[in-house]
Amino acid sequence: MKESFLRKGFASTERLIGLDEVEELQGIYNELLRDKKRTAHLRSDLAGGATNGNEVEKITQIMRPSMIVPNLKEHAVYAIARTYAQELLGEDMELDFDMLINKAPYTNMETPWHQDAAYWIQLPDKRSVSIWIALDEVYEENGCMWFIPKTKGANIEPHQALPNGGALFCEVTDLQQAECIPLSPGGCTFHDGFTLHFSKGNSTESQRRALILNFRPKTMIALEREQGVDHTGARKVRQR
Repeated sequence: MKESFLRKGFASTERLIGLDEVEELQGIYNELLRDKKRTAHLRSDLAGGATNGNEVEKITQIMRPSMIVPNLKEHAVYAIARTYAQELLGEDMELDFDMLINKAPYTNMETPWHQDAAYWIQLPDKRSVSIWIALDEVYEENGCMWFIPKTKGANIEPHQALPNGGALFCEVTDLQQAECIPLSPGGCTFHDGFTLHFSKGNSTESQRRALILNFRPKTMIALEREQGVDHTGARKVRQR
């Protein structure tokens, strides 16, 4: 798995946590999805919609959920994910931020191709890993992850944002190497900030819930915070 991650920029495992841990997270997740008041300052629709409060959020993103539910960080998944991050990239890897992303039933809105690093400030140490943890059965029809293997010395492609504060996206013309990774609840993918990834919309009757934990070197987290970056606030392209 480590060889795949370092070579291609992504990897996966069928089981990061067990079903009991998944059920605990689902309960917290559902409470946060319902509580639009407490999550308002950290919540948005990656599809660029739901601007009037009455529309259905197609791709709900809640940044830094552990700021709202502090004991969330005590859940076993955080320690387990940290161990994987350190095995992949070094013992100095620490949690930078967490987030929830849900695709509501029948919304059928894709998350466009993008690189996470486009959202981030430029840092001298570029090591990072985002651990995307499935809390539902995920497959093509409800929005599992797709990746394109990273090439050596990969750069950040030009990105722009969807209307109304939606997700960043870039143009991808060659999809021949794109890989689809279905997961069972408790499974996860790992990807770095330069790896192109995408997911289809949810055309099914159920939610597609995911918890994402991002890790980077402790010194780089401190540098981010010194510059006022805490992964809250408006989305924008920070690297061009």
